[in-house]
Amino acid sequence: MNQQHEAFIDAPAGAGKLATPSIGVGRPHESAVLHVAGEATYTDDIVELQGTLHAALGLSRYAHAKIVSMDLERVRRAPGVIAVYTAADIPGLNDCGPVFHDDPVLADGLVQFLGQPVFAVIAETHELARRAAQLARQDDVIRYEPLEAVLTAREAHARRQYVVPPLHLRRGEPDRKIAEAPYRLRGEFEVGGQEQFYIEGQIAYALPKEGDSLHVWSSTQHPSEMQHVIAHLLDLPSHAVLVECRRMGGGFGGKESQSALFASVAALAAHKLHRPVKLRADRDDDFMITGKRHDASYRYEVGFDSQGRLLGATVEIALRAGFSADLSGAVATRALCHFDNAYFLSDVDILSLACKTNTQSNTAFRGFGGPQGALVMEVILDAVARKLGHDPLAVRRANYYGTQDRNVTPYGQLVEDNVIGPLTDELVASSEYIARRAEIAESNERSPILKRGLALTPVKFGISFNVPHLNQAGALVHVYRDGSVLVNHGGTEMGQGLNTKVAQVVAYVLGLDLLRVRVTATDTSKIANTSATAASTGSDLNGKAAEAAALKIRGRLAEFAAKQYGGTPEAIEFRDGAVHANGHEIAFRTLIEAAYLARVQLWSDGFYSTPKVHWDSKTLTGSPFYYFAYGAALSEVVIDTLTGEWKLLRADVLYDAGRSINPAIDLGQVEGAFIQGMGWLTTEELWWNREGRLMTHAPSTYKIPAISDCPEAFHVKLFDNENVEPSVFRSKAVGEPPLLLPFSVFLAIRDAVAATSSEPGCVPPLRAPATPEAILDAIEAVAAGASAVELDVNALAAPALVEGAFMATIDTAGR
Repeated sequence: MNQQHEAFIDAPAGAGKLATPSIGVGRPHESAVLHVAGEATYTDDIVELQGTLHAALGLSRYAHAKIVSMDLERVRRAPGVIAVYTAADIPGLNDCGPVFHDDPVLADGLVQFLGQPVFAVIAETHELARRAAQLARQDDVIRYEPLEAVLTAREAHARRQYVVPPLHLRRGEPDRKIAEAPYRLRGEFEVGGQEQFYIEGQIAYALPKEGDSLHVWSSTQHPSEMQHVIAHLLDLPSHAVLVECRRMGGGFGGKESQSALFASVAALAAHKLHRPVKLRADRDDDFMITGKRHDASYRYEVGFDSQGRLLGATVEIALRAGFSADLSGAVATRALCHFDNAYFLSDVDILSLACKTNTQSNTAFRGFGGPQGALVMEVILDAVARKLGHDPLAVRRANYYGTQDRNVTPYGQLVEDNVIGPLTDELVASSEYIARRAEIAESNERSPILKRGLALTPVKFGISFNVPHLNQAGALVHVYRDGSVLVNHGGTEMGQGLNTKVAQVVAYVLGLDLLRVRVTATDTSKIANTSATAASTGSDLNGKAAEAAALKIRGRLAEFAAKQYGGTPEAIEFRDGAVHANGHEIAFRTLIEAAYLARVQLWSDGFYSTPKVHWDSKTLTGSPFYYFAYGAALSEVVIDTLTGEWKLLRADVLYDAGRSINPAIDLGQVEGAFIQGMGWLTTEELWWNREGRLMTHAPSTYKIPAISDCPEAFHVKLFDNENVEPSVFRSKAVGEPPLLLPFSVFLAIRDAVAATSSEPGCVPPLRAPATPEAILDAIEAVAAGASAVELDVNALAAPALVEGAFMATIDTAGR
């Protein structure tokens, strides 16, 4: 969908006109050539300065234990070791928690998960540092007094152990509505966590500078947070710490807060030794130290009518937070706010729990709790449809948010931009859903071993930080005398194309070719007090800030051109690398040189804060999101009932990116998010043993999707829509929402498993991730007559269930 957009910037008076349609066209990633040529500089590629040392971390061998004693002399005497640091060597605050002070950089007297850093080794080389750190495994180096460890969310919940207080939202009278409903359904469900598995691991490189200051290169989504943590750790003012990030080799939330530990250790060593220090975590150590996506356990009950419309719902979402709070409070909040997904819930009770366990402190991951909240709703509606004998799509449509009524979320926000109905209609038609549903049913009748499944799921995803003050951004734009433009903003580039979009915005405003605009590394000495590049807000916030700065410059140039050539500033046009004023065409660089000589300011700052958002964290009500992004996906799978193996045959995806700034980048983001979300729900299984050791800590034991797992038929399109809010060029966020679309893959697998049963109303007890083992377990359970849910029928209010009604309701799906 390569549509070109007309100019619709709300430019200030006197800013001039623009007619260049450079927004809305597919442009290559600004570093694409560097990527494929191997010339893109990541943190580990920075040329090491003379005297650079290397750090490695000594890790705990217990999930929960007191440290009785530490004798690190053997570590200090290891070859190449320069220094060994413990918590006692930290001059300031031994903490890297982003919200609460409960996350020590180095354990101090108590270890709370297996793999927690206890000491840091600084050595001449990376290999020597790692070898010395491994000595922590010997019993006589660190002596522990083991304590009881709590490893699962269910166990922690039973003990009422939480890292933040429980979140409880209630609207209406759900208990009464469920009790009076014609049908009641209750069940439990579990979904596993997910490792971010960024290609570039955690890394930081710290350089001491004059006056006790530091320059730290960190692979991080949040340079300002790294600056803040390092300053407190070393008892320095923030202005003494400069943190820089040119690009990351992936982040996915895993480098929002958890990069702080690695940056802190490198900075501590550099500060003490007055030498450059690099800490590059080995992949196994990265797995063992850092948090993942929160896994979740659910208990739910719903009441519904004969059409499958929900009349009341209650859900308990128990998230495994790990040993510290990290960002779990915000994750639990977003899970609570996304339980509704695309559906109106008149009477609902949601309990969201961040359970304290002796495991890695779980953290942000693409979707940030939204996927965990919405997934259980899709599982519930699928079960409702199966018990009623209806097509699941018909049940979903019956519960969709309305446009004039049934349009207020459980937390009180009005849904003003609802396009899920027409978007679903378009996908149903383009994917030939109705015909394929019938064909698959016939195929499964003929095939006893290979069973196919089909599922269509929607998404409604809120865009903004739940914490209102984080919704702000700044940018600097410099125009040089040769007409080239340099941009700096507070967002970070992790491969998602943020810098490309920001450059497009500035090029559009100034009427320049994209090659004339360059975006530099994120740097805390340029843009201060930035928010993390997270919550899918990178382009929304930083794009608007850069636009504001460029508009100021354009306004000054328009006034100058009007004085020089006549006419009004409003009539000046900037396009095709030239300025058009009162019949004159002046090359942009020519006007810039003249403006410089006339002492016109050719640089400017820009600032943006998202309007309308507000949130009451005590009542859990407000309008936490500026707008919603929508999408839907249809997935078709086949399973082998003898082995549990499965294959995604076809996926049809339609996503609402608003007026896309760069359709090529947005389509890539949708495709990548879909496959990543599919991995979470199917192949990526995290497993801890009884001692609390993560056993799936490397590519050999942790399976992320490969090219062979992608469907041969992968149809991804952008929905033709415009953001109702004045976002940057009326675009919509695209980073996180598409990750929820492969719910359709998981439910298609469940559909295929259900096809192994001849019993009506079969709801297979399939857990996520749906590994081959999980699929075989579900098939065996179905054969034994087990169900994932319990159904109660209110004889006074419910009509009789009709066997075979599933096929009878298919025709309603296309309406």
